[in-house]
Amino acid sequence: MTSALIESRSPHDPADLVVSLPAVGEAGVREAVRSARAAQSGWAAKNAAVRAAVLARAATALEGAADELAALVVREVGKPITEARGEVARSVSILRYYAQQVFDPVGAVHEPSGAGLLFTRRRPLGVAGLITPWNFPLAIPLWKAAPALAFGNAVVLKPAPQALACALRLAELLDLEEFQVVAGDAEEGAALVEAADVVSFTGSASVGALVRTAAVRRGVPVQAEMGGQNAAVVLPDADLEAAAAQIAAAAMGFAGQKCTATKRVIAVGNGEEVRQAVLAAVAALRVGDPSDPAVAVGPLIEKAARDRVVDAAAGAVSAGGRILTGGRGADGFDGWYAEPTIADGLPADHPLACEEVFGPICVVQDAASAQEAVALANGVRYGLASAVYTRDLDRALDFAARLDTGLVKVNAPTSGVDFYLPFGGEKDSSYGGREQGKAAQDFYTSVHTVTVSPSR
Repeated sequence: MTSALIESRSPHDPADLVVSLPAVGEAGVREAVRSARAAQSGWAAKNAAVRAAVLARAATALEGAADELAALVVREVGKPITEARGEVARSVSILRYYAQQVFDPVGAVHEPSGAGLLFTRRRPLGVAGLITPWNFPLAIPLWKAAPALAFGNAVVLKPAPQALACALRLAELLDLEEFQVVAGDAEEGAALVEAADVVSFTGSASVGALVRTAAVRRGVPVQAEMGGQNAAVVLPDADLEAAAAQIAAAAMGFAGQKCTATKRVIAVGNGEEVRQAVLAAVAALRVGDPSDPAVAVGPLIEKAARDRVVDAAAGAVSAGGRILTGGRGADGFDGWYAEPTIADGLPADHPLACEEVFGPICVVQDAASAQEAVALANGVRYGLASAVYTRDLDRALDFAARLDTGLVKVNAPTSGVDFYLPFGGEKDSSYGGREQGKAAQDFYTSVHTVTVSPSR
């Protein structure tokens, strides 16, 4: 066992040690997978009603601990309390949704080519290895684990070190031998990819590329969600005040630490009006202690994350761009705070315009036409989410058909995902099958074809 220590500290108050545990090392991961695999066969043999009841009971347990869980999310990852409460409620809903989805059909009967019976049936894959980030410390583990469990798999979860306490409390509330948590970092994540029967990852593009390569080499199913550089396109006929409020919240809420956060604002022929409206909306967002219900922008997860935002703003100025607001670390806090930042005047190939900076910073770009706006929006290597603001239905549908993203929102923010619909992106944002909704059954099971012929 490795001697590395996994520590999770509050980003609002780094002196606050939330949890500290030794990393389990490669051997610990292998042991967790062995234990989960031993439990999985019995779990898969249980009928749908039993599995549904277990998931429903877990939902009730989370609901009963809602205030405690929301406070833990605020403390451990710095999510503003209003969003933290929403994440807990969403987690309860995810469990209840999959408690019912266990009753979905698992196959189909087909006409045989000869005499007899011909049908297909889905079976669980075994042990699902889940590698999850810190920014949604309850919802992301559950939108992976709930369907995996619903369809008869066991789960080994390797959470981000910064969200270890949330994962451990989640395991306590689920109280299932088929759901295990391992403490660790890169070594343990790599070991889990090498041991699991199916792998689901959410995190950076660089790590996701390693995960998918290792899983594909082993020949096991893998999905990887790897972030975005999401654009919000504002057309001249948009309700500018409403659009600006949504864009500000999507770009800066939770300090911009969402894969669906708005990172680019593309103004079509109305650049100055869009700038002023978005600046006013951002100025109205309160920065501060995430336990305060009035706060929308809390701390970044760690010092390095805060420094990346400040450095990105400085790099924009060095490249000839402007900082319209922000660009510095926020004063008056012990934790890792940065001012909400808006930049403009940058070429489309500048790193801030085409690479994800996970923080409260976005770029305003100008487009002379809808065609140019589409080209700008699509001109990055990511393709997770996009938004278009317009009152013209024809234009809205045209953009929806041409924007190269897995999620297209019309008069709605890039941030936010419906847990009962498929989630994933294009290009470097995603690899493998979609997450959530009905798509989850496809990913966590395999199809077997059964032919039954007469005995004579």
